[in-house]
Amino acid sequence: MTSPESSPPIYPFSAVIGHDRLRLALVLCAVRPDIGGVLIRGEKGTAKSTAVRGLAHVLSAAFAASGEHGGQLVELPIGATEDRVVGSLDLQKVLRDGEHAFSPGLLARAHRGVLYVDEVNLLHDHLVDVLLDAAAMGRVHIERDGVSHSHDARFVLIGTMNPEEGELRPQLLDRFGLTVDVAASRDVDVRVEVIRSRLAYEADPAAFAERYAAADADLAAQIAKARALIADVVLPDNELRRIAALCAAFDVDGMRADLVVARTAVAHAAWRVSATGAGEATGDVTVGEEDIRVAAELALPHRRRRDPFDDPGLDPDRLDEAMEQAGESVDGPPDPDPEPDPPGGGSNPDDVAEGQERQQKSSSPSGQSAPPAHTFKTRALVVPGVGEGAPGRRSRARNRTGTVIAATEDAGAGHGLHMFATLLNAAGRRRGPGAVRPGPDDVRRAVREGREGNLVIFVVDASGSMAARDRMSAVSGATLSLLRDAYQRRDKVAVITFRRQDARVLLPPTTSVYIASRRLARFDTGGKTPLAQGLLAARDMVVRERARDRARRSLVVVLTDGRATGGPDPLGRARAAAARLVAEGAAAVVVDCETSYIRLDLAQDLARRLGAPSVRLDELRAENLTALVKAQADRGAA
Repeated sequence: MTSPESSPPIYPFSAVIGHDRLRLALVLCAVRPDIGGVLIRGEKGTAKSTAVRGLAHVLSAAFAASGEHGGQLVELPIGATEDRVVGSLDLQKVLRDGEHAFSPGLLARAHRGVLYVDEVNLLHDHLVDVLLDAAAMGRVHIERDGVSHSHDARFVLIGTMNPEEGELRPQLLDRFGLTVDVAASRDVDVRVEVIRSRLAYEADPAAFAERYAAADADLAAQIAKARALIADVVLPDNELRRIAALCAAFDVDGMRADLVVARTAVAHAAWRVSATGAGEATGDVTVGEEDIRVAAELALPHRRRRDPFDDPGLDPDRLDEAMEQAGESVDGPPDPDPEPDPPGGGSNPDDVAEGQERQQKSSSPSGQSAPPAHTFKTRALVVPGVGEGAPGRRSRARNRTGTVIAATEDAGAGHGLHMFATLLNAAGRRRGPGAVRPGPDDVRRAVREGREGNLVIFVVDASGSMAARDRMSAVSGATLSLLRDAYQRRDKVAVITFRRQDARVLLPPTTSVYIASRRLARFDTGGKTPLAQGLLAARDMVVRERARDRARRSLVVVLTDGRATGGPDPLGRARAAAARLVAEGAAAVVVDCETSYIRLDLAQDLARRLGAPSVRLDELRAENLTALVKAQADRGAA
């Protein structure tokens, strides 16, 4: 894709330093788009966008070398609506001519090019599903507003994200063909070279681009050659067995992984031959073990993540072992009488790692929380009333993804056109015979009600009164269980702990529960109980986040036994802090962690002052939690 004459040349793809795996993944998807796209995960400032834009320029040249048109870069903004993505009824033509016509969306524009979604983890799930379906099928089918339409949409889908800003759900991760994690090099020489190249580009973009023009042209020619070779690549049955055995060894769900590995291996074989020329003259292009290993390294890491708390990535040693076992399934059956392992597990790496973990747990220093107990499925906690926040799965809200419940003539309200109400209003104003001709004044917008994601702030009592090993373990396990629920409901989460004299923000608001779980795995405990400081820290966070996003409502989940110690009148200050939190309109739930034989019910008193339901720690799984929250919601609605 060539830039406008007024804009400087883009940074050349061949000038991107390092990131060999990223560049290979992008090239393989350019060779064979039905791989399903690339998800690029990495911190900001790691050349993710630079590499994507450079690829689009090279791909455009590759199409030109083949006498074809394509390679354009289409960027999908985070705030795009579904109509803009897939297309919709051409309202202007309907109102002007009374004819049904389809207006293509971004997917149609991206055909034979690159569709780029920056911060794809912040895009709503239903739009991600639409993109991934189109990328996998190469075609878009639209049935909406009385219009049926279908068109080709074969493109290279590339999404970039910063994991610190939130994760994609595992179901959506699996839909991306390949994934690559990128990070800035810690090698001083490499960093110096990156700085030198970037400064040279900024000083004279045209001269810098010219310096790499030949390399980019060679790369474009190689991509074009590999695309032409795809149909001639042979994937032997024994290598198919290797792929199936490899995917089975990693226990991935479904068959998508097997198909993606196979397609990627074929693309890599074509790419390898186009680079070396070996076998090209004779047409002998065959997938080998090398191609399958590369494909597995790119296609399997994100498919191992069954849970948002799982570590990303693929252990190279584990891959070596799986490749070896897969090779045995290709070469013949294994030894029927292998030598048994010695008692105690021998030197199995998993056993050694487990033993080291047990040793670390048993020798953990005092003053730190105990390892979290097992997580479990919790009941839904909701914010009372009806909000207008970002689409999610927690509390009632009026937003663009809900079910249509009414129509409005207010141009600033509602989401999308309410076709029936618009035509009905036009019909009511018609004078005499003839077709109904809606005008601008007839337009009615759809009022939709669905669910929103909230900011869930966990306020965890880490003081001495809570620090007993079993209790703190249970509290951490319960918090992680609630975190998992927040992840599934598309919330932002934050974690505050309080102990000694103050409160600490353990995790600022984020959608990454993976990072939250790591912060909650171990944290400092002990000391007095500054409950007031914990509540005030939550109140301050509510105020700050409201300034950033007024539509996102907050839910404060306080895990405490209700005690307040330290300083003059600690209980009175805690009650005053609760009143200030209530004044901000934040909804709350108190998880009562008191375990004393003689109960003081201080946490229940705190719940009353917060106007919040209270549930005991050991009742988080119980059915009556739903009743408690429903009662709170009913009171809020009243």
